[in-house]
Amino acid sequence: MPIFLAFFENLRPRQWTKNLLLFAGVIFAQELGNTACVRRAVFGALVFCFCSGVIYVFNDIADRDLDRRHPSKKNRPIASGRLPVATAARLGGGLLVVCLLAAWSLGPLFLANVLMFFLWNFLYTGWLKRVPILDVSGIGMSFVIRATAGVVVLLPACPGVGISPWLLLCTFFLSLFLGFCKRRDEFLKVEQQGGVTRPVLRAYTEPVLNAMIGMSFAMTSMMYALYTIWPDTVAHFGTNHLIYTIPFVLAGMGRYLYLVYQEDKGGKPHEILLNDVLLQILVVGWIAAAIRIIGT
Repeated sequence: MPIFLAFFENLRPRQWTKNLLLFAGVIFAQELGNTACVRRAVFGALVFCFCSGVIYVFNDIADRDLDRRHPSKKNRPIASGRLPVATAARLGGGLLVVCLLAAWSLGPLFLANVLMFFLWNFLYTGWLKRVPILDVSGIGMSFVIRATAGVVVLLPACPGVGISPWLLLCTFFLSLFLGFCKRRDEFLKVEQQGGVTRPVLRAYTEPVLNAMIGMSFAMTSMMYALYTIWPDTVAHFGTNHLIYTIPFVLAGMGRYLYLVYQEDKGGKPHEILLNDVLLQILVVGWIAAAIRIIGT
């Protein structure tokens, strides 16, 4: 039993909030009242939660030596020795098969997205994470795959559902914003160790990371604003009032930026969302406003 508990811990369930992105499809398709669509969105999100867990397991196997030098990552199940590498690999491989079978049950297009998610993340673990800028961009593409999967999972029950390219770009740049904030936190905290816990940090400087954070903040804001007023968006929802959700986005990102720079909390984005009440209020406010405006 301790082995299975350690394995579940290694799936990092606290980081599964990232997969809430798969619900964007059913919300913006105005299908929240469609039980079949909602059921498929929930199942699809669960599949991606465990897919993410599989990626974390194999990533931690690959990085176990580096993790042992990190002040907090050294406590992860594999790095600490609580979960033997061979056992983690067997359980991770088994869960990988289960994920693929579950994805197949949701349709070939969803399975293709899951396969792309795995292949992209294994490419990230094997190469991209060692290349500056591409290391964070690789994370951004993982979120784009999630957003796309949230749409294709609906297609059998809701034919004709699509997603705006502006929303995909917004997703990409938002993930860059979060990723560069995390890199800045890591850079400042492990700088004294020469970047031994994440070698790519040696290629960064604090001014470069600050510039990338500012750029991604601005691009996220612009992409979302363009999405709300784009003719296709207005025609689809029958209103241009989505523009009134922009203050929630700007306030939420501004709050996050404050927590990163003033309270030194950029290292764990998922923890911020789970623990900061004001940020939770802004996120819930944005969701409520969006649902009310588009009339789902």
